[in-house]
Amino acid sequence: MTKEQKLPKWFDGELYENGDTVQNRFSGEEYKLNAMELSMYDFVMGCVIMSEMGMTDVVPNLRKGLDWFRTHNSEAYMVLLD
Repeated sequence: MTKEQKLPKWFDGELYENGDTVQNRFSGEEYKLNAMELSMYDFVMGCVIMSEMGMTDVVPNLRKGLDWFRTHNSEAYMVLLD
């Protein structure tokens, strides 16, 4: 299911100490994330919000964050981000 997780060097978001359950903003489906996954999830969602506001400079990091999720927890990616 998950590969060994490590946040990439380009990640500049907050690293949380605890995980939590997250809900897909469209489907309402939930998934429990560990601290590292939650840190990346919040980073990705921040990039999504900024890109929706027209800040296109965040798109490369958004793509990298989505790729990280596909690699490290594809099930969470499918539930929360796909």
